[in-house]
Amino acid sequence: MKANITSPAHLWGIDLGGTKIECAVLDKENDLAVICRKRLPTEAYKGYQHIIQQIVRLVDLVAEEIGESPTKIGFATPGVLDPATKTMKNCNTVCMNDQPMHEDLEKALGITVKLANDANCFALAEALMGAGKNYPNAELVFGVILGTGVGGGLVVHGKIINGHHGIGGEWGHNILEENGEPCFCGKSGCTEKVISGTALEQYYLTTSGEPVRLKEILERHLANTDPFATATIERMLEYYGRGISTLINVLDPDLIVIGGGVGNIDLLYTEGYERIKKYIFNNKKLSTPIVKPLLGDSAGVFGAALL
Repeated sequence: MKANITSPAHLWGIDLGGTKIECAVLDKENDLAVICRKRLPTEAYKGYQHIIQQIVRLVDLVAEEIGESPTKIGFATPGVLDPATKTMKNCNTVCMNDQPMHEDLEKALGITVKLANDANCFALAEALMGAGKNYPNAELVFGVILGTGVGGGLVVHGKIINGHHGIGGEWGHNILEENGEPCFCGKSGCTEKVISGTALEQYYLTTSGEPVRLKEILERHLANTDPFATATIERMLEYYGRGISTLINVLDPDLIVIGGGVGNIDLLYTEGYERIKKYIFNNKKLSTPIVKPLLGDSAGVFGAALL
């Protein structure tokens, strides 16, 4: 690293995405103010070792810019570190799978490293820096990712719950639709294959024969001009109600934050909220706050720093 000065007041985090790697440094003594943010392309097509080199390069660039090196750093990763094998699994950047990334990063950077799934980092950041600040008494926060895929993270008393297998909060691969579409995980009808943006667009294509993006599907439904669009949105709302009700029945969180592109659909917080009531094990009574995130695409890197 290019700078030797360190500060215990600064928190370093890296969000390791499929297309970009982002580093952020926060000042924990100044309301977690952002000191620096910088990105580099992941270039995952060049392989696992190249990703490690890009991370080292990014840390060096940030250290040079702020004149300070980290003593420890957190990472938001696209998969999880298996507690048993100490290797990565479930990464959509597939070259990371089965790699001892924690060990390799500590060796390459020469400092302490902590890894967490990107959905967990999203949940942690929103709990401590984002939507959770409006609910200071929320002890259990569940962060939902509804985007091209479906994921989640669980935060209790300000700490991520990783779980025995490292898959705590991973609700996207529970079966939501019996005999549904096959999923890459080996099952069929997973939540991800039903209410992700990708799945909703595929459902519309299958029923209408026309490829249309979700934003336009929603517009057609709201304009009441397309019965296939309405069927797609109705399907989304119904299965969303079932899926979220299961989370509440098992965990009964104090706050749920919905991230990802699908989470921007306002109907989820009105009609979708009503659908949850149909399935909740509480005499159809529901008072759980379910809200949009406040940090946008900053949540991953901020959550990594908070590790």
